[in-house]
Amino acid sequence: MLKASNLRKLGEAKKRLTELQEKLADVHVIADQNAYQKLAKEFSDLSPVIEDHLHYEKLISQIEEVRHILEVEKDPDLRQMAELERVDLDQRMLEIESRINEFFNPESKENDRNVIMEIRAGTGGLEASLFANDLFRMYNRYAASRKWKVESIAFSESENGGVKEVIFSVSGKKVWQRLKRESGTHRVQRVPATEASGRIHTSAATVAVLSEPEEVDLFIDVKDLKIDVYRASGPGGQGVNTADSAVRITHLPTNTVVTCQDERSQLKNKIKGMRVLRARLLDLMQQEKEQKEAAARKAQVGSGDRSEKIRTYNFPDHRVTDHRIGFTTHQLPAVMEGALDDLIDALLKAEEDSRDLA
Repeated sequence: MLKASNLRKLGEAKKRLTELQEKLADVHVIADQNAYQKLAKEFSDLSPVIEDHLHYEKLISQIEEVRHILEVEKDPDLRQMAELERVDLDQRMLEIESRINEFFNPESKENDRNVIMEIRAGTGGLEASLFANDLFRMYNRYAASRKWKVESIAFSESENGGVKEVIFSVSGKKVWQRLKRESGTHRVQRVPATEASGRIHTSAATVAVLSEPEEVDLFIDVKDLKIDVYRASGPGGQGVNTADSAVRITHLPTNTVVTCQDERSQLKNKIKGMRVLRARLLDLMQQEKEQKEAAARKAQVGSGDRSEKIRTYNFPDHRVTDHRIGFTTHQLPAVMEGALDDLIDALLKAEEDSRDLA
């Protein structure tokens, strides 16, 4: 059943949709592309829930008709047909109610946001870079298991198959909801392949998970940007090293710097770099908001500080421990192959329990 508050919001949404239709037809709005895109996005977001509500109202009428038939009809065959129809209508009604209620859930829109993930080798030298590459592979496998799309943005290799830094985007259903708690320091305890004496080493890699804003969500004034181009270095073929295709973008007000050289095309590198810049700026804004609303952090699992050690991967004992909630699994090989659901589900449950107690 639709929540009373959501029925009220549906009425407000209908009025807003009418306002948007009028504004989108205004020549002054059309002339301002930034304003037009924001309004067009809002119109596109609202339209499906209004269509669902129209369908919902039709279903109510159809269900009433079927109920009337069941009250007055004596023929058993007709009653059976009406009963089957009622079951089908009830099921469709539940599906629409679920979609409408989810639409007005303030967290639902954020949960489906795409993310940009950044993995960097931390303390531990070569072993840290190898572990960073293992984490990149782990998240790729997890994304594949959930049918998410992964796109590489920047990749800086180290020796022996490790990575100094890798930046990539992940898109799909519930991506932000399930990956946002991966931010932090990931520690590994294992015997490196280069260790002749068999001693266990401890190394680390950092993971940052940034919510990726759409272009219309976060306006960046080009006057606030300094864009430099330079010759790319590293692997990638002759074309990479002989053309000024690499791009460095500096956001002057915050001194945020993004570099991208993965593509042969300077334009493609600029587009990818702007995606990372938007995500980092949004993250800065969110961190500032969290600092101002410190009390709200009590409803979080851990501080979310990326310098905090959040998880340890102990290879000798096949153990993975998430330190924020004290959750341990001895399925480390499966986890490294992307079986992260148990860990992530435990984090989500702990977060939900913490909110209930707040």
